[in-house]
Amino acid sequence: MEHIVTVQDAVTAFADWIEPTDAELDAIEQEMPAILADVDLLDAQIITLDRTPTELDARRLRRALARVLAERAALANRTVTVSVPGGAA
Repeated sequence: MEHIVTVQDAVTAFADWIEPTDAELDAIEQEMPAILADVDLLDAQIITLDRTPTELDARRLRRALARVLAERAALANRTVTVSVPGGAA
């Protein structure tokens, strides 16, 4: 009987005892404003899928896109100033 290692790895990759590290949680926390901005943009896009966009919808899309771009720029500026442990750049 041959074992399919990739399937076994996929099953054990989501085991209960595997938790995100503190560094991963910190990275998620730093990216959270950008993630929420992306969610708002997706919500605005989903609203316009089944109907003709109104002026209010277009304004909502522009504001959501502007917020996404602003949050991504802020995230890029924050990550540039954060030093990497161990001196790696």
